[in-house]
Amino acid sequence: MSAIGELASMQRTKAARTRTSPAEQGDNRAALVFLAPWFVGLALITVGPITASLYLSFTDYSLLDAPEWTGLDNYIAMANDPRLFTSLRVTFTYVFVSVPLQLAAALGLALFLDRGLRGLPIYRSVFYLPSLLGASVAVAILWRRIFGNAGLINQLLGMIGFENAPGWIAHPDYALGTLIVFNVWTFGSPMVIFLAGLRQIPNDLYEASAIDGAGKLRQFRSVTIPLLTPIIFFNLVLQIIFAFQAFTQAFVVSGGTGGPIDSTLFYTLYLYEEGFANLHMGYASAMAWLLLVIIAALTAVNFFASKYWVFYND
Repeated sequence: MSAIGELASMQRTKAARTRTSPAEQGDNRAALVFLAPWFVGLALITVGPITASLYLSFTDYSLLDAPEWTGLDNYIAMANDPRLFTSLRVTFTYVFVSVPLQLAAALGLALFLDRGLRGLPIYRSVFYLPSLLGASVAVAILWRRIFGNAGLINQLLGMIGFENAPGWIAHPDYALGTLIVFNVWTFGSPMVIFLAGLRQIPNDLYEASAIDGAGKLRQFRSVTIPLLTPIIFFNLVLQIIFAFQAFTQAFVVSGGTGGPIDSTLFYTLYLYEEGFANLHMGYASAMAWLLLVIIAALTAVNFFASKYWVFYND
């Protein structure tokens, strides 16, 4: 009986400890009140539109009439849409060329700034500025003028003897290249993250490797890169997602058409055309879900492959 009484006493003590005091209940209610706007925004701005988009992807919806359920017709039509495959080709080319070049430029500049320059905060701010302005319409318009027929690039080429330089944004072989250069130019955000990662590498490792006879190149390959792989992985995942969502540059540079000859027809630009220019909002919703699947699949592949090349402290 004493054992049963002791067990009951322990249960009562445990219940008393787990019982929430009035002060704690007040704190919980206050937390819910402060979190309520975020939950409302999540429901109305995120979850609601996502659910509506999923429903509309199975309908014929023109923005003017009520949506009409069509089942898988939009997804079947996507499989037979040549412009959609063109937009995918252009987008994948843009992503797989511009993102590695952007990360290489960001890492190279971060290594240069990590040497302890005077006025480092000023340099860091100046180089970060393109990341803030890269998605703006004004900079895209400026970029269009720089690479136009009489733009700054052709003027500079004319000064050194190249009088017949093409109109870069008007030529289907070069138009996408100008957008790739545009994305590489916005290297400020990954550069700042690389710089923060470089500052976390202990100097003792460089000193020990120097004692063992390692030069600067060997230190970069055997010390800097392995310890920086988590940062490289983080920047890689983020920049791939951002690159797939690129829209403003292609819209402004091509005049909203994806030209010339669909050479700058990004997937997001084609989605915009179908949804708001052609009023095929159901089809555009299906395209949006395909984009989500593509980004999620590539992100999953990156996470799976990371265990073979990303090194953590353990």
